[in-house]
Amino acid sequence: MSDTPATVEDLDAGLRSVGYLPGARTSLVSHLAIHLDKPVLVEGPAGVGKTELAKALASVLDRDLIRLQCYEGLDEAKALYEWNYRKQLLRIQAETGSSGGDGEGWSQVQDDVFGEEFLLTRPLLQAIASERPVVLLIDEIDKTDQEFEAMLLELLSDFQITIPELGRIEATTQPVVLLTSNNTRELTEALKRRCLYLWLDYPELEHELEIVRQHVPDLPGTISRRLVEVVSEIRNLELKKPPSIAESIDWARTLLLLGATDLDQQLFRDTLSVIVKHRTDIDLVSERVGLRLPARAAE
Repeated sequence: MSDTPATVEDLDAGLRSVGYLPGARTSLVSHLAIHLDKPVLVEGPAGVGKTELAKALASVLDRDLIRLQCYEGLDEAKALYEWNYRKQLLRIQAETGSSGGDGEGWSQVQDDVFGEEFLLTRPLLQAIASERPVVLLIDEIDKTDQEFEAMLLELLSDFQITIPELGRIEATTQPVVLLTSNNTRELTEALKRRCLYLWLDYPELEHELEIVRQHVPDLPGTISRRLVEVVSEIRNLELKKPPSIAESIDWARTLLLLGATDLDQQLFRDTLSVIVKHRTDIDLVSERVGLRLPARAAE
């Protein structure tokens, strides 16, 4: 779809056409972000489809996806831009050398070593400077600190970036911006004020069943339903890491590959590591959930 969806219903249909099954609020907030030119802060547990929403929007809007993966210690040199110091040094050496060391070479080069030729663009500047509209994903913003959030405010408010040596660079096209957070820390009010807000949680049983059936249509319906029921039960336990939607899909693909006709205790234990990734979680799930599954019938 190269045209921007005109209505919430059109966007909902577009997201479904690329394999993303949104909730009603997801389609609404995404629609508002596109037409109001507002960033969206998407919060929720890990693995509920926050990053996939950005990928799906890029597909629906026929835009490139530019992704900034956040981490502790991320600074503007990795997020915005940095200068190609090696290239600048070579240029200075070449100019000063050609002048015979009388200082005239430096006076000629000092103004242009901070030109765009020497600028290394990073994701945020790439999104601002792109000639074609893009989808900008700032992923896991909660892993950074408040100083990094403060640096983002100019971008999120005015879609512009100020480089001291070059001046202000304004967006030539309007990016769709999604910031995701796993809610591991409270984000600043200044950041939240500039964004629309979307909370994504683990889907209801019928919604997740629809997702699993779309991605693994050949798995028998009875097993698909049993699978999402078990995953829902597992998520209600006190785990270090509950299973994500992607892991539900992986488990469905695993059961299909193994030719499963039912989900019994033995098969559950054999494939549990597909959806549970901590040893203590495996022990808890095996005890609380696995023992309630039917035993394998004697052959």
